Amino acid sequence: MIEKISNIYSRQVLDSRGNPTIYSLVETSNGNTGFSFVPSGASTGSKEALELRDNNPKFFNGKGVLKAIDNITNEIGPNLIGIDINNLNEIDSKMLEMDGTEFKSRLGANSILSVSMACTRASAASKNIELFELIRRLYNSNKDDYKIPNPMFNVLNGGSHAFNSTDFQEYMIVPVGIEDFEISISAGFQIYNKLKKLLESKNYPTTLGDEGGFAPPGLTNEEPLNLLSDAVSRTEFELGKDIKFALDVAASEFYNSTNNIYDLKSEDKKLSSEELAIVYKNLVEKYPIYSIEDGLSEDDWAGWQNLTTSIGKDIQLVGDDLYVTQKKFLSKGIKEGAGNSILIKLNQVGTVSETIENIKLAQENNFETIISHRSGETEDTFIADLAVGTNSTQIKTGAPARGERVNKYNRLLIIYDIIKNKYNYVPKNNSLGIKKWVLKRLV
Repeated sequence: MIEKISNIYSRQVLDSRGNPTIYSLVETSNGNTGFSFVPSGASTGSKEALELRDNNPKFFNGKGVLKAIDNITNEIGPNLIGIDINNLNEIDSKMLEMDGTEFKSRLGANSILSVSMACTRASAASKNIELFELIRRLYNSNKDDYKIPNPMFNVLNGGSHAFNSTDFQEYMIVPVGIEDFEISISAGFQIYNKLKKLLESKNYPTTLGDEGGFAPPGLTNEEPLNLLSDAVSRTEFELGKDIKFALDVAASEFYNSTNNIYDLKSEDKKLSSEELAIVYKNLVEKYPIYSIEDGLSEDDWAGWQNLTTSIGKDIQLVGDDLYVTQKKFLSKGIKEGAGNSILIKLNQVGTVSETIENIKLAQENNFETIISHRSGETEDTFIADLAVGTNSTQIKTGAPARGERVNKYNRLLIIYDIIKNKYNYVPKNNSLGIKKWVLKRLV
C-alpha cells in the first residue's frame, strides 16, 4: 500500500553550541511522522557538502538558516508531496536533481539532509519497525546479525574544540576488549570521572570542550596520553586489553599547504609529513593506541600513503577530512592505499542514501566504518541507529557527559535490549550476565 508524503514542516532551532540549525517534521497520508535535527561541524573538511547559512551579521552572527528552511518550504516540500514515503532512494534522488550542484550548494546540504533523515524515520514508522531495522533493509541486507558498535569516548579535547590546549583535537578511550555495551558504558563513565579527579588533583580546570571532554590548557600533544594512562590505572579495567586509546589529530587544522609543513604550536615544532609520521610511530610504540584519525592533512595524499605503509598494519588509520563521506574521495583512498578506515558523517554528504552507499563501499573494501557525531550536535539520535543498522565497527559521539552526547549512548542502550530480546544477541563477555560481572570485578 502506497503511503504518500502529505506535509513537510521545518523551522530554525539551536544546536549544542547555540547556533541555528534545522528541525524538520514529515507527515504521511496514513498519519505517520518522522523528524530530524541536523548537526554542524567546527573542524570541517574543505570538500564537505555545503551547509547553507544566511550570512546576515545582524541575525545570529550570520549563522541563521532561514534561507535553507525557505528552500524546504517553497521548493523541496512542494516537489516531494505525494511521493511514497517508502521510496527513500527516489526521495533523495529527487532532492539531488532539484539542487543540481556537486556539493549541494544551491539548496544546502543541511536542508536536504534534514528532509532525508525525517523521511527515513517516517518510513520506519509506516512499517512499524525500528529505525535501525529499516536502515538494515536500505543497506540491502536481510541478516539479523546486529551488534552494538564500540564507543569511542572523547574525554580530552584540544584543537578547534578547546582554547589554548593541544594541537591534536581529540583524545579518546576505546573499550576494545569489552564486547558488552553496558559494561563499555560503565568503563567510559568510570574512566571519565577518574580523569576528572586526576585533573583536579593537578590543579587543572575541568571545563568542558565542545564534545564534553575536558580541555586543560598548556599541555603538549603527548601529555594527555599520560593522563589517560593514569586514569585507567585507577579503575579495574586493564590498559591495553580492556581499554585502548584513539586520537583525532585533525591535522588539516595546523597544516601549511604553502610549504607543506605541520605547525605544532603547542610544542613550537614545525614538521614535515615524514617527521610527523615518525611522531605517530613512536606514540604507537609507547602507548596502546588503537586508532589515529586525520593524522595528516586532507591535501597530503602522498603522506597518507607513507603513513599507511608505515603503521597501517598495526592500527586503524581513519580518514575524515580526507574522505568527507564522499564516494569519489573514498574510492581514491582505496585505490591509492591512503588509510584503512573512514569516518562517516551524515552532513558531510547530505543524504541518508549516499551515506549508506559510502558505508557499503568502505566495508566491501575491508575498510572499517566509524559513525560520527559533530561538534555542534543536537538531541537527534539518528547516528546510533545508523551505526547498528550498518554493523559499523565503532561510533563517535563524545564524552559520557552533556545531553546531546549522552542521548546517543542512551539510544544504543535501548537498541541493545531490543536486539538481545528480539534477535537473541548475547555478547561474549556477558555469559554470566552483567550484574554478576560487575559484582565480581568492580565491587
